[in-house]
Amino acid sequence: MSADPLTPQTLPQWLVHNAAVRPDEVAQRHKRDGIWKEFSWADVRDEVRELALGLRARGVQRGQTVVLMSENRPELYWAEWAAQAIGAKVVALYPDATETEVDYVVQDAQAVCVFAEDQEQVDKVLPLMSRHTGLHTVVWWESGGLWSYQQDGLLGWDAFKAPARPVDAEAAAWFEQVIAEGQSQDIALLLYTSGTTGAPKGVITTHASLLHNADLIAQSVQLPQGCEYLSYIPLSWATEQWVGVTLGLIRPMKVSFAERPDQIQEAIRELACEMVFFGPRQWESLAARVHTRMLDASPWRQRVVDWGLRIGRLARAEQMDTTQRPWWVRVLLPLADALVLRPLRDQLGLQRAKIAFTGGAAVAPDIFRLFAAMGVMLRNVYGCSEFGLVTVHQGKQANPETIGQLVLLASAWGEPMQWRLAPAGGLELRGGAGFAGYWGKPEKSAEKMNGEWFQTGDAVGQGPTETELIYFDRVEHMSSLQGGHTFSKQFIEVRLRFSPYIREVLVVGNPSRERVTALVNIDGDVFGRWAERKGVSFTTFTDLSQRPEVLAQVASEIAQVNRTLPEAAHITHFVNLPKELDADEGELTRTRKLKRDFIEQRYGGLIEAMYADQTQTAIEIPIRYQDGRSGVLRADVTVGRITAQRISEN
Repeated sequence: MSADPLTPQTLPQWLVHNAAVRPDEVAQRHKRDGIWKEFSWADVRDEVRELALGLRARGVQRGQTVVLMSENRPELYWAEWAAQAIGAKVVALYPDATETEVDYVVQDAQAVCVFAEDQEQVDKVLPLMSRHTGLHTVVWWESGGLWSYQQDGLLGWDAFKAPARPVDAEAAAWFEQVIAEGQSQDIALLLYTSGTTGAPKGVITTHASLLHNADLIAQSVQLPQGCEYLSYIPLSWATEQWVGVTLGLIRPMKVSFAERPDQIQEAIRELACEMVFFGPRQWESLAARVHTRMLDASPWRQRVVDWGLRIGRLARAEQMDTTQRPWWVRVLLPLADALVLRPLRDQLGLQRAKIAFTGGAAVAPDIFRLFAAMGVMLRNVYGCSEFGLVTVHQGKQANPETIGQLVLLASAWGEPMQWRLAPAGGLELRGGAGFAGYWGKPEKSAEKMNGEWFQTGDAVGQGPTETELIYFDRVEHMSSLQGGHTFSKQFIEVRLRFSPYIREVLVVGNPSRERVTALVNIDGDVFGRWAERKGVSFTTFTDLSQRPEVLAQVASEIAQVNRTLPEAAHITHFVNLPKELDADEGELTRTRKLKRDFIEQRYGGLIEAMYADQTQTAIEIPIRYQDGRSGVLRADVTVGRITAQRISEN
């Protein structure tokens, strides 16, 4: 981006710019009742203007906070831009956030207005209005179940925008003027941390930070204008704010929204999206889908798919350039593509995917290799909410063992990043758009700084080139055993999760322990199909998880990963958890990261049974049902062993 002073300096300024330069060009699409509805840049500008006037009518002022709670859809974007247009800041929450989590953010961010998608979200917010007198307005846009609600301050979408209709000359002029007053250093967002190490903190995020990081992504991957993109990742995640919200404005892109979250794959396939951004769990889920379909296929079809993927791996390996491959691989690749690889891409909605991103957590190298074999090169995006983008796979190569190359570029909103490794291996950064601190927590902000260097808290190492990084784990999560051997739990977990049979896994080991063990959450869907094919009977998830055949398969999967690890880091014992880990029970964050301390405390009896070399132990776990009721799960859990013989055999 040029440093031209006429360059828009805030997201709403970019919106107004696009509406003036390309008013009739399609900006967004939303599937409703099976039909794609299109919105031009002029349409989006008009919607945002009406919402901004609605906020003014409700007394929302510059510097105040507006909260958003919804699945990804155009109204969510419009509400964000409307709040920012009048100088307010925004907090986007995960749509499945609990009332307790919403309560914390409303109080911490001093929210005055909440945009809630439907009755489910409204029901979480209404009780808070009596507790927090500053919260005076709640706006919904899906009316189902809300027709009888009469609480003061609760407004439907149309009623909220009514004061702006029709938009007269004075109102239009005010809208243009208030947007023009915005500055790049104004606070655009508070991005709340996941809370894995304490209470969530609101990361102060300026317009300059959003624009700088979005522009770095565009420069790094040479993103074309008008790229088709489906917004799926929650806006509470910094990366979706960089990509869907900000890149969608400054490139600009065509940003689309599925009708429902469970129709993401169908929507990507319909739209033939050129850019796809999934979190690691979604890519792992797609890989598991391929494996599951192979389980259901006839033997001859399985052999054909295996052959096609083998040719794809030989041809593409860690890069998309096939010119250096043996002649026979280049000859067979078009046939493999026609028979196997193209149909696989099409089934997964990736037929036209030119840029495929992953980020938020480490991804198993074998996931990269599988999709490269299909003809889809994944690019890892690594960064943090506090500082911004750090690395991304660039060019035509993507080393699956690294998290990409350092992004050492400048933009109109930030200088080039500088980096260094602290003696303990922690990554430290300075430059870029900078770290603006945590909202209302100056002492926590100061703890993140080492002089003028921002401490990421991530343990990384250098890759095969000076600008590539390898991610190990959080510094505080790097572990050692009784004998002094150090290892990364996450490094092992990522590789175990590549197995289609393992949905989640938590590796256990510390200086008081002499060996490594694991708590495993099996994939009930995959194992359910597997059990049907194998003739293994079961009743519930708990029963399936403890079947001897299932334990043997999990042991085999662990043994394969053990072969890639130093002997001291080999997993010797494991248990299959009798229930799925659940964010609503505090076991996972909303981004599905493990809450290690909580899980280790909750399943402490299982951990002790593994280290005591028991064969079985009983457990009682408090659980919460989807309808809100509580109960207790009682189960007998078997302790699995990975013997040296099994390791050598596998």
